[in-house]
Amino acid sequence: MLVTLTGDKTGSLLKYNIESKDVTVVLHNLTYPNGVALSKDGNFLLVAETTNCRILRLWLKTPKAGRLEVFTDLPGYPDNIKINEKGEFWVAMYSRKIEVLSWIHSNPWIVNILSKFPFDLVRLSSYIVGKLGGEGLAAKLGVDGEILNILEDVNGKVWKHASEVMERDRYLWIGSVENPFAVKMKIQE
Repeated sequence: MLVTLTGDKTGSLLKYNIESKDVTVVLHNLTYPNGVALSKDGNFLLVAETTNCRILRLWLKTPKAGRLEVFTDLPGYPDNIKINEKGEFWVAMYSRKIEVLSWIHSNPWIVNILSKFPFDLVRLSSYIVGKLGGEGLAAKLGVDGEILNILEDVNGKVWKHASEVMERDRYLWIGSVENPFAVKMKIQE
């Protein structure tokens, strides 16, 4: 949580070569990278950036190889990304974007001031997210980054704080870091 509050940009995407056992840095200066998915054709890789509420696309093949771009901006904090059989992507989101946290991200000096008060900043921010953004939230993305569908349990009664959404056999499986169970939902076509 502190990584999100401070806007820390020390995240990296690493590549491991199984044969040579070499590790190389593919991307650096990421703000809380939290999920990776390869496109069905292998042309690009997606990386979820939690703090910035967005998905980045790194082109691996085609004339765009090596180019990094914003794939899509999201309405919440992504906490993983999975590809389905059609090549579309499901993004789990911990909660909707909370404007007070966005304001804090854009003014890092606020975290410095708040850290001087005699309370646990991480516990306070977790409380704020729990009270203001306790809904279940997931988005289905097309291969060009368009948001095809948003699923939301506004009150968080069935599921909340999604950390994983996986599509299999016309069902969605939704996991959460807060709940001791997974939710199975039939996909409505």
